[in-house]
Parts: sequence; structure tokens; C-alpha cells
Amino acid sequence: MPELRQNLATREWVIIASERARRPNAFSASEQRLLTEEHNSYEPDCPFCVGNEELDLEVERFPANGAWQTRVVQNKYPALAKEGALTRVFNGVQRRIAGVGYHEVVIEHPRHNTTLALMTPDEVQIVLKTFQRRGIEISKDHRIEHIIYFKNHGATAGASLLHPHSQIIGLPVVPSSIRRRIDEARRYFDDTGQCVFCSMLEDELAQNERIVAMNEHFAAFVLYAALSPFHIWILPRRHSASFLQAQPDELAGLASVLRDVVRKFYFGLRDPDYNLIIRSGPVKEPGSVYFHWYVSLIPRVNRAAGFELGSGMYINPALPEASADFLRSIEI
Repeated sequence: MPELRQNLATREWVIIASERARRPNAFSASEQRLLTEEHNSYEPDCPFCVGNEELDLEVERFPANGAWQTRVVQNKYPALAKEGALTRVFNGVQRRIAGVGYHEVVIEHPRHNTTLALMTPDEVQIVLKTFQRRGIEISKDHRIEHIIYFKNHGATAGASLLHPHSQIIGLPVVPSSIRRRIDEARRYFDDTGQCVFCSMLEDELAQNERIVAMNEHFAAFVLYAALSPFHIWILPRRHSASFLQAQPDELAGLASVLRDVVRKFYFGLRDPDYNLIIRSGPVKEPGSVYFHWYVSLIPRVNRAAGFELGSGMYINPALPEASADFLRSIEI
């Protein structure tokens, strides 16, 4: 029988459509789809490939000298303008502020046909360190209230280029979806005296039904109320509201678990398109006792339609426990 499950951290409901559930391997990409590694290792017209660097857009490279491992560049068509004053206008029901902020692209690797799943743990860690280094720098700008770190892998996830890259956007406001999460986390803390994310993690570790990968610093699990098949959160086991406060050994631990999960996606689901988001607390609220930063991974193996748009709820045609069991079975 179908059931409705709720994510306590977000208060989002999802319908687990068990009567029309599909086997986990039914979500694998088509056999005709080219895997990332089957593409060319270099493309002469790719702006992210070695030798094609647009130096006027470059923000930083690591290492600073010699062959680079990661580069950060300004987005050629930024959503926000780096320069300008943060002005606010209120006119009746109309409210607007100047579109100032940061929009940067992290080029994750010099090779065109690779992705996080095919990198070494050290290479993944370098990408995470680049995120954190740029986040710390952007957070020094008094105009910035929130920073989003995200990766779109594949066309259906929003990527327009194959070359491995992610994006960082520094916003002059805290998005309403983040505020809602903070409000729910505060409400849970007021009721119980505990962080809801810590409580969820403790429960997942105790049940061990949906855990996919873990180490001393992080645990990755398919959500009890997963909005879609294989929807995974990776939570730090030490409570912290901000990704910017992650210690070097924690970044190494995250690199290991994150790589394991995306490799299971790659080999178990044939390199599916996916979105990766680092959800961190607002820049100016780093010491929150009730919010907890985490990584969200959403493979694009299922499509939202009219019901989802009309209700704000999702229908998941995969049992989360079965999704987790399938991923655990994938040898990497």
C-alpha cells in the first residue's frame, strides 16, 4: 500500500508509491548513452580545457604556478554583478534590491572527460577545498548573506558543458527555502532541545537500513522521505551550521564518502545526470545550534509533473530502503 512520509527537517511530504515501484536497476541510463569517460579527453572548442583558458575571467588557480588542478573563473554570463552598491527599494507591494553578488565557476579538473566519480579522493578533496577557499573569501563581502555551492552533471541536470565544473553563487539575501529549513530546525530545537539533523543522522545510523557509505566524519544515506529515487544526504557527524567551518580532516572524509556515492551512481546507474548541492547556513549565522550543513545529491532519473507543481509534494516510485540496498551492492 502506498504511504506518505515526511522529512522532519524540511516538513516536506512525499508519496512512496510502493504499488507502482520499479526495481532500482530500472532507473539506469540507456545502454546507448555515452559514459563521461567515453568522450574525448580534450575538446579544442571547450573554454575549460587546458590551453583554452580565458584569463580575463580567471579568479584563481591551484596551484598558483605550473600545471593547474582546479581553476575558478567568473561566469561569462553571471546571474549577479560583482560590482555595485546594495540598494533596496520598497514601493507598496513591490520590493527589490540591486542584483549584486558573485557567480563563479569552479573547473574541477584539467581533463575534459572526467567527473567526481572518476577522480581520486585527493582530487575530490582539492575541489572541496576550492569551494571552501572561495566561500571564505566571498563571505568577507558585507553585502553577501548566503552562498550556494552546486554542481549540475549532465544535460537534464542543467549542465551545458561536459567538462567537469561546479558553480558558486554569493547572494545578497537568504533564499526562502533556506529560511524555511532554518525555521523548521529552530522549531524542532525549541520542542526537543536537539538539532533535527543530528537526530535524523542518529536514527539512520541506528537503523542502518538506508546508509550507503560512511566513515568517522560523514554518513551518506537515502532519505526516509526521499523526494525521488536515490535522493541522498551526506551529513557531517560533528554538528556544524557552516560548510566553511569544516576542518581539513573532515574535508578529506567528505571527499571519500562523496566519491564513493557518486561512483555507485556511475557504475550502478550508468553515469546518470545529477545535481549536487552543499546546503550551508547563512554567512552571518555560522554558530547556529539548530541548523546543520549537509550535501544533497539528486540523480535525475525521475521527472516532476503536474501533481508535483500543483501540490508541492513528490511521488517517489522507488522504495528508499530498496534504493539504498541497491547502491550498497554496487562494487566500486
